[in-house]
Amino acid sequence: MTALVDERTAAAAVWFEELQARTNETFFPLFFDHHRFLVLMGGGGSGKSIFAGQKILERARTEPGHRILVVRKVARTLRDSCFRQLVGQIGDYYPDDAVKINRSDMRIFFPNGSEILFSGLDDVEKLKSIYNITSEWIEEASELEEGDLHQLNIRLRGETTYYKQIILSFNPISATHWLKARFFDRQDPRALTHRSTYRDNRFLDDESRVTLEAFRDTDPYYYAVYALGEWGVLGSTVFPAGAVTQRLSELEPGVVGDIDYIFTGERVEDPAFRRAEDGWLTVYREPEPGVPYVIGVDTAGHGSDWNVAQVIDNRTGEQAAVLRRQRLDEDVFARYVAALGYWYNTALIAVEVNFSTYPVMELERIRYPKQYVREALDSYTHRPRQAYGWRTDQASREVAVSGLVRFVREDLELIHDRPTLEEMLTFVRNEQGRAEAEAGAHDDCIMALAIAHAARGQQSYQVQEPEAERTVWTQDMWEDWYNADREERRYLEQKWGKPKSN
Repeated sequence: MTALVDERTAAAAVWFEELQARTNETFFPLFFDHHRFLVLMGGGGSGKSIFAGQKILERARTEPGHRILVVRKVARTLRDSCFRQLVGQIGDYYPDDAVKINRSDMRIFFPNGSEILFSGLDDVEKLKSIYNITSEWIEEASELEEGDLHQLNIRLRGETTYYKQIILSFNPISATHWLKARFFDRQDPRALTHRSTYRDNRFLDDESRVTLEAFRDTDPYYYAVYALGEWGVLGSTVFPAGAVTQRLSELEPGVVGDIDYIFTGERVEDPAFRRAEDGWLTVYREPEPGVPYVIGVDTAGHGSDWNVAQVIDNRTGEQAAVLRRQRLDEDVFARYVAALGYWYNTALIAVEVNFSTYPVMELERIRYPKQYVREALDSYTHRPRQAYGWRTDQASREVAVSGLVRFVREDLELIHDRPTLEEMLTFVRNEQGRAEAEAGAHDDCIMALAIAHAARGQQSYQVQEPEAERTVWTQDMWEDWYNADREERRYLEQKWGKPKSN
């Protein structure tokens, strides 16, 4: 028995080494992924389709009883793509496995009872006759409608003791494509997404590599989309699409986490950043002592699923952090933003108040000391008065968006956030000339960032003295300050000295 175990262990080690030798490093861990959806997005020459074929062949030959379906939108495209690729891999790597290939019907049979079938979604009658499917590979998934995926998903009803999986492989087309909204714009615990480029493919021949890299100088947009696998854009955008797409290919990841804090019922205290893979906050630049920051906030309104807060360094406008949270109670969100503000040196917070004034009221109630102030018309006296929060109207929206467009044109390298940049690729002018997100797309990140930049004039542009050199105010002093208007507050700060922030 011991000898048999040793023999099997040795055979498994040989199989593992051989598989690793013919697989690109970026894909190898995916052989062992069990998610319902394995989504492989990448540029040309990345090797994603080769890997998809490798995985279904390994599963078919090592897991008895599979009926794996390989699909493309149009049936006639399968023979010279997926079918030819799989037949070639069988000849290269499994010549002694007694695999039977029916070339006329495009079916592959394995000695253990597994089978690979091929069908196009345009061949409805053939697709109806296919049953007991245990896993699927959808090649060029961007050709499909979302309804096609639903139909293929419900076909995974075959009896098997092994996990069922749908592999989707595709090159990105438009940032408004349903695949992006379905798998990349939200977190689905049943899906794993993977991005790859030609740089990840160590088996790519030199000629192909040189051809792809030549586009970097001759057509940077084509290079970014078709070589580096960035989401493309259709039509005319408000922001420079080519430059934004190129910037997307250069990004370094931020640190994901959350802000923890203590809430006493009246104050937010002791904010601290905590790393967390499932966090809502992405930090690109941690707060530096004395640096002035501004936070622009776009709350979830009608038709929006996201509350967004953009943190920028007011000296340069550089993006420091982005908070994206799905719907939650307004008071809880306001406290979270307050904690974020305190962490960033008591940043100036500018909250859009078009849909609700409750967040700014909550910030005032918990005595956050630095909110954006606008001129508003008193509904009773009809005289101008000061009010907290940013109100977006036709004029202020155009000013804020135009200011952000100028910043992107001149300092695009200071924007680090992928969702923000991807929104810029779907932000267009409609027939009336209004800048807005395309149908099905979002502009929450854009508007929050535009508000942050528009509010910069109410924040210092200079590094402030350390907190240790500031004055500790008494409760009475704070009461007087909270009850004062903007000019009175400046006078009190000059009289008493700048206060410690918390």
